[in-house]
Amino acid sequence: MDPKLIIVIAVVIVALLVGIWAVMRNRRHRTVVLQQSFGPEYDRVVKEQGPGRAEIILEARQKRVEKFHLRSLTVDERERFISSWRSVQSRFVDDPAGAVGEADLLVTQLMQLRGYPMSDFDQRAEDISVHYPRVVDNYRAAREVALRHQRGEATTEDLRNSMIYYRSLFDELLETNTVPVKREVA
Repeated sequence: MDPKLIIVIAVVIVALLVGIWAVMRNRRHRTVVLQQSFGPEYDRVVKEQGPGRAEIILEARQKRVEKFHLRSLTVDERERFISSWRSVQSRFVDDPAGAVGEADLLVTQLMQLRGYPMSDFDQRAEDISVHYPRVVDNYRAAREVALRHQRGEATTEDLRNSMIYYRSLFDELLETNTVPVKREVA
């Protein structure tokens, strides 16, 4: 065999191996970035969709949310929401179900004021998962309690937990310093 042909074949093989290595490294980097950005939400979506599909879904969420005009609250808005939360929380003892409904409404109003679109619940949860992945499961759990309550299946303890779940998201949404940092995915 011609030595020049052997060299060309060797160069092509090396180039292919380097290309494969670069693609694998880039995919691994993307996975690590998404895992860090989405935390438990990454694991949940991977479990539901599989790793490849999950990463496509999570990247699409990020791109969707990047288009939102999110804003911080003014000091007055923040204080008004804090006062409203205290009022809702104080009503829990006398009317747990009513307080949970008001908590849901307050969280929804806060999300809307911050700039999140008010589409169906699942879309809202996906949207907030981009900036608040550690509390989005709480939001889903609070919603589940509300649905169980409508069917007459939720206990007072369930409603109390729902208030705690709403509060965790509420506290995160109250941030006033900056809009959540956009996360880059390579």
